[in-house]
Amino acid sequence: MEKVVGDILLSRNATLALAESCTGGLISDLITNVPGSSEYFLFSGVTYSNNAKTNVLGVRQETLEKFGAVSEETVREMAEGALRISGADYALATSGIAGPDGGTDEKPVGTVCIGLATPGKNNYKTQKNSKPSAWIISGNQNEN
Repeated sequence: MEKVVGDILLSRNATLALAESCTGGLISDLITNVPGSSEYFLFSGVTYSNNAKTNVLGVRQETLEKFGAVSEETVREMAEGALRISGADYALATSGIAGPDGGTDEKPVGTVCIGLATPGKNNYKTQKNSKPSAWIISGNQNEN
């Protein structure tokens, strides 16, 4: 998959930045394992803590307090921050509850929010419950 992403970015002469929380740098690792990824990969920020989200990416404290770290609002600000910092064409942000603990009825373990920001257009999706706009990812960080 990372090679396909790289090929698409190269074919469009586009660049990518990442802001990762629950994925802890895994996406960045996959991207940089592709030879030549420096042609399109500009920035990676592993902002696992809320403090890092605010200090590095510029996520507003009010957003974290009102919606939590795992929310469309937070990944929106994470992706926009990565875009602003890097000057990339695309910025992807992830935040979620990997488990095995930390889940709630509203945000169970496996909830993941993903944001994609581009200059002028942003998209955000959340996995929770069974809403049509949600993705359900089962398991936790201790399962393979």
